[in-house]
Amino acid sequence: MSNKMWGGRFASPPAEIMEEINASIDFDRKLAAQDIAGSLAHVAMLAAQGIVAKSDAEAIAAGLNQVKGEIEAGGFAFSRALEDIHMNVEQRLADLVGPAAGRLHTARSRNDQVALDLKLWVRDAIDSLEAQFVALQRALAERALDCATMVMPGFTHLQSAQPVTFGHHLLAYVEMLARDRGRFADARARLNESPLGAAALAGTSFPIDRHMTAKALGFDRPTANSIDSVADRDFALETLAATAIAAVHLSRLAEEIVLWTTPQFGFVRLSDAFSTGSSIMPQKRNPDAAELARGKSGRVFGALLGLLTVMKGLPLAYAKDMQEDKEGVFDALQTLSLCLAAMAGMIRDLTPDAKRMKAAAGAGYSTATDLADWLVGALGLPFREAHHVTGRIVALAAERGVGLEKLTLGEMRSVEPRITDAVFAVLGVERSVRSRTSFGGTAPANVKKQAKAWLKRL
Repeated sequence: MSNKMWGGRFASPPAEIMEEINASIDFDRKLAAQDIAGSLAHVAMLAAQGIVAKSDAEAIAAGLNQVKGEIEAGGFAFSRALEDIHMNVEQRLADLVGPAAGRLHTARSRNDQVALDLKLWVRDAIDSLEAQFVALQRALAERALDCATMVMPGFTHLQSAQPVTFGHHLLAYVEMLARDRGRFADARARLNESPLGAAALAGTSFPIDRHMTAKALGFDRPTANSIDSVADRDFALETLAATAIAAVHLSRLAEEIVLWTTPQFGFVRLSDAFSTGSSIMPQKRNPDAAELARGKSGRVFGALLGLLTVMKGLPLAYAKDMQEDKEGVFDALQTLSLCLAAMAGMIRDLTPDAKRMKAAAGAGYSTATDLADWLVGALGLPFREAHHVTGRIVALAAERGVGLEKLTLGEMRSVEPRITDAVFAVLGVERSVRSRTSFGGTAPANVKKQAKAWLKRL
């Protein structure tokens, strides 16, 4: 027999393979809570507008709440023959309240229903992620405050560049995550319009009150164009884009943890709680949580590209291609949530090796820029000339096989005769970081101030 929920036009049932490709209940059951919330708002509006009798509306609402309870308790029997979450809920509602259940779908289509459900799910996910972003920012800011004076090498091209503090380095990620939060907040603000009542694509002739349902569901307003209401998945794309950028940031932090925990770096150590071993090499301590956070970014990027590809050639309004909008969104946002939790745990867990970082900070002539700046400030050299002089002094130190601070005054004067012994005051890595007092610089005083400011904001 044909599907009794929509099969009046059809004389025979769909082919088995058609049922297989068409069904979405295996994944869109995640929308159950949102689907029922939308239906409750819809039936309350239908009753308020006199479109459905109050007694029927009350029976429908009671039935919907019973269905919700069954799903939450894990006792609901989902049917693939009923295709999706909407029809599964409606069929069970019919079992519970009889023919009155058929009135629920008045002035509504699965097209606006699914757009509503996904918007509600994405909005809930964004709200949940906000707390996780804050938790990771707080973990980073607390660790930054503790490590405000701890010197480490700053890198460009993964080569030693200038000394920085470990706290300053960690605060860079706090800033990145703040921008991530802003992107999600922007996406949430733009998605917060209700498509419910757009029906299939043209609206409805029933005297519905879309503002009432929008308000009941926490939206700012109803969407303004019925075609756009059911055709739009910008809200999912924008959220996935924000998710992808956040995944980039987490992957970069994860990569640094992987590097820092190697014996070659040795900057930090993770406890057993965030390390794994090898089945053959007993000495191994692998930072698998960081590696997985790094690797899972690929799943997030794939979800964004997948939905962009689905949407790029669709004429308005709705097409069944858009059923492919959900799995990637579900997976990407849940993956980001998992990675945020793992990264926060690792940041709280890691133990920095201050001695190892300080030794590395002085390698590679990292205070060369400090020397050039001293030549400008003390001797009045133009910076380009100071840069050239410093380069020759670095070459001399490399030839001698020593650090800049180990050169004698006479050796430096062989390059620039006006240099005085005051130059040695700027060649230590701790003096270097203390001197970087410009706004946003790595000076410990700056780092403490910024970390405290972030902790207050958070």
